Amino acid sequence: MFHRNIFKIHTKAMKLPFCKYHGAGNDFILINNLSGNYHLTEKQIYALCHRRFGIGADGLMLLEQDEPPYGYFMNFFNSDGTEGTMCGNGGRCLVAFADSLGLKNHYFRSIDGPHTGLVIEKSGQHAKVKLQLNDVEKISLYDKNSYVADTGSLHLVKFTDNVKDVNIAVEGPFWRWHKDFGEEGINVNFVEILDNGCLYVRTFERGVEDETWACGTGSAAAAISARMHTKSLLDHWFIQTKGGNLEVEFRQNGDSFADVFLTGGAVQTFEGHAEI
Repeated sequence: MFHRNIFKIHTKAMKLPFCKYHGAGNDFILINNLSGNYHLTEKQIYALCHRRFGIGADGLMLLEQDEPPYGYFMNFFNSDGTEGTMCGNGGRCLVAFADSLGLKNHYFRSIDGPHTGLVIEKSGQHAKVKLQLNDVEKISLYDKNSYVADTGSLHLVKFTDNVKDVNIAVEGPFWRWHKDFGEEGINVNFVEILDNGCLYVRTFERGVEDETWACGTGSAAAAISARMHTKSLLDHWFIQTKGGNLEVEFRQNGDSFADVFLTGGAVQTFEGHAEI
């Protein structure tokens, strides 16, 4: 069994090297922890992700070693410091980050199991990354315009005629904490069908407790739900978000969906050292 090493953080401040990435405006702090030397507390992660007093991010990831055949491990945390479920855009950014460090085996593990990433294009700090998400076993109809799907994170998908008019500050928390979804709640996606195979998606994410500029697993849930909602035969969907464009592909097999891929940009915006 492979064990990741942990060391105690001393009371004196230390310099923590990091890189900042975003995928369609979904932004993350990435830390190279292949040495196993860094272990951050929930409060430290919250402070680093704080948009007023820290670096600012929707989440934080530690790139860590794993046992073969995996190239590395994705240790993901929400911006509130809690351990997160799978993050699609985060996973794509981690692949670009690992690739920039010289790692070429992008078959890696996250909390929800193994994933495969592919760097399709690369130019300077910009990369285009395709990431395989887990198979989706079932899409559940919640009401006539809403669906529930687990794409590595649990999502409610609500279709609406004009997504830009949705008051997410009100509607997001209402559905995120709705009693139907238990104590952990659910991520909430408001989706408008713009054209055949094209969606506009806005997401309220748990752990961030706010609208993010994009959500990868939410976009995948929206695309699969749209196929069911419209009774379409399309298996390639184009997603518009507040922060940029994404693509979702999949293959339907009865009630389940396999070969689910999320594709989009992964951009390094800056790097530096944070004092913790």
